[in-house]
Amino acid sequence: MTENVRQAAKRILPLAINPRLFSHAVLLWVVASLWAGCAGPTKAGDGTGRRFEFSKDTFAYANGLVWEYRYDDNGKWTTRRREPKPSYSQHCFVVSRSACQFFENARFDSTLPKADDDTYRHLVRRVVSSSLGSTLPRDKKIIIPGYPDLRSFSHEHERLLQAECGGAWRCYFQRGNWRMILPFSRHQQEHVAEKLQQQLQHKGPVVVHVVRFPDLSINHAVVIFDAKSASNRVDFVTYDPNEPAGPTNIRFDCATRTFHMQPNAYFPGGWIDVYPIYDRFPY
Repeated sequence: MTENVRQAAKRILPLAINPRLFSHAVLLWVVASLWAGCAGPTKAGDGTGRRFEFSKDTFAYANGLVWEYRYDDNGKWTTRRREPKPSYSQHCFVVSRSACQFFENARFDSTLPKADDDTYRHLVRRVVSSSLGSTLPRDKKIIIPGYPDLRSFSHEHERLLQAECGGAWRCYFQRGNWRMILPFSRHQQEHVAEKLQQQLQHKGPVVVHVVRFPDLSINHAVVIFDAKSASNRVDFVTYDPNEPAGPTNIRFDCATRTFHMQPNAYFPGGWIDVYPIYDRFPY
């Protein structure tokens, strides 16, 4: 929250509510935040008791990398353009959001016969136009016939899904991008870690924006679908669209109140800032 917003809130809130009640509410919020702490059990589901499974609920294909990343002879992290250029790239936000939309609002039924491409195209469009803010009940979910899960469906219909889930422009114009230019305090990142655990427990997987600003050594979207807590850290189990072979990990250090990402093909590893997107306005 910027200083201007804080000052505006100080002027408006006393006019809107009783200051004494407000102070009590703030006190209760602080106590609740401290009680929540850094650790807590999680169970990421779609509202029907089903958990997000990496082997079933992710896409079989990767969001390709435009650049090759490596350390040079002097130990400096460098890049060069990948040749040949990948046919599908810069869609990390699209892939992450679509995976959650299929998990929350679609149901695969392998007992039904497979359909033609036009039917699947229509169904995919319905899924990717559905809201992540309100999960469809089981009897209203969009049925995808002929396949047991998204992984097998995307393995056979890669091009169709890539064409229909959305263009790369959705990454550049994602409505929550504005947040990365504002400072991330350690208190705010601690709150994010707590919120992620709560969402995993009560709702399901969460799309998050991971970033370093202003250097932008990482500017990426992933899906967090589980959390494993210890006394001094929380390991968030993650689906990274760039790495479809298996889950990755984002660790939150409770002592420093900082998120960390492990080294991979596009990031040398280290601290990152994290915030959820697609979960509310204006994100």
